[in-house]
Amino acid sequence: MPILPAPIQDLIGALERLPGVGPKTASRLAFFLLRAPQDLVQQLAGALTNIQAATGTCKLCSNITLVEQEYCEICRDATRKDGTICVVEEPLDVLALERTGGFHGRYHVLQGVLSPIEGVGPDDLTIRALIERVKAREAQEIILATNPSMEGDATALYLRQQLIPLGVRVTRLARGLPVGGDLEYADQNTLLRALAGRQEMM
Repeated sequence: MPILPAPIQDLIGALERLPGVGPKTASRLAFFLLRAPQDLVQQLAGALTNIQAATGTCKLCSNITLVEQEYCEICRDATRKDGTICVVEEPLDVLALERTGGFHGRYHVLQGVLSPIEGVGPDDLTIRALIERVKAREAQEIILATNPSMEGDATALYLRQQLIPLGVRVTRLARGLPVGGDLEYADQNTLLRALAGRQEMM
């Protein structure tokens, strides 16, 4: 296999560090950019340089916002309902929930999950800020929308233990069978949760 010039090897190596990008995809992207129009390459380079310099975190909910703005678009939206705060792991989770069009309350972004193996504890997340929001009576219900993983479940349990004594209602997103899914392809945990969360037929 011929040795590639150092600039191409460096680009492939950098692209491989992105989540979900393997060696083959990184190589294809690198060679695409090598032959791409100059304006596209410059636009991409500018966007990559600007992404961290121009963005920050919301002072209230820790969602992504512009660096010159204290509060994100959702926190500044006066039409949102103040009675409910949905707690998510990452800003991408806010986007996913917003796409449904079914939630009109506020958010709180933890910026991760508890993970003792990786050395992530309560002080590494925005848990203290969430508790302060609850103490300030910003909401009557907290929806825990962490991912259905071992770390997500552990984080939700920890949050519940911290929030219940504050007199706020704590709920968790329902879990079960996906729409259009087949029982034969569902894993054991999904089936167990679907059984446990069964409801009366209306």
